[in-house]
Amino acid sequence: MVGILGVGGIGKTTIAKAIYNLIAHQFEGSCFLTNIREHYKQEFGLVQLQETLLYEILRYARSSKVGDVDRGINVIKHRLCSKRVLLILDNVDHLSQLEALARNCDWFGLGSRIIITTRNKSLLTNHEVNFTYQVKEMNHNEALQLFSWDAFKRDKPTEEYVELTECAIHYAGGLPLALMVLVSNLYGKSIIQWKSALDKC
Repeated sequence: MVGILGVGGIGKTTIAKAIYNLIAHQFEGSCFLTNIREHYKQEFGLVQLQETLLYEILRYARSSKVGDVDRGINVIKHRLCSKRVLLILDNVDHLSQLEALARNCDWFGLGSRIIITTRNKSLLTNHEVNFTYQVKEMNHNEALQLFSWDAFKRDKPTEEYVELTECAIHYAGGLPLALMVLVSNLYGKSIIQWKSALDKC
């Protein structure tokens, strides 16, 4: 089990998606459970997550129906204990979510990988996750490049937008998601519109 840890908007899910796309073909089955925190809030959310996990890995709808969380735990352990799987548990915020979806490594076959993205370090510690990767905020140059490619389709801003770009990068504080939201509000707009939008921020 590997934990990807960091604040919201830092890029944990993006990293997990990149890993998933890169290595999923190496496993007998794979599943990317997105935004577990939101699904968990829904009625029967954990059961639905268990059923999705089983369906994605087994590709057999009938064997993926579990009915309740305890039965789901037993089905996951029984049906997947010999399968080498890649499982991404994205945006986990409660230990009960991990206990229902991937309590132990021995629920899955030898060579399986479970990647958990979360904002909560103690959750990873309590679940005894083997390795944790702390996602760091982007430095100024990285933020400038990301922002510039999206806002200007080049690696640096045009001359008249340099000062405003610096303001935007400072405001975003090294968070990729904040930079992307800013770009979506500024792209293709005039300098006056940029100033107005950044003043509102």
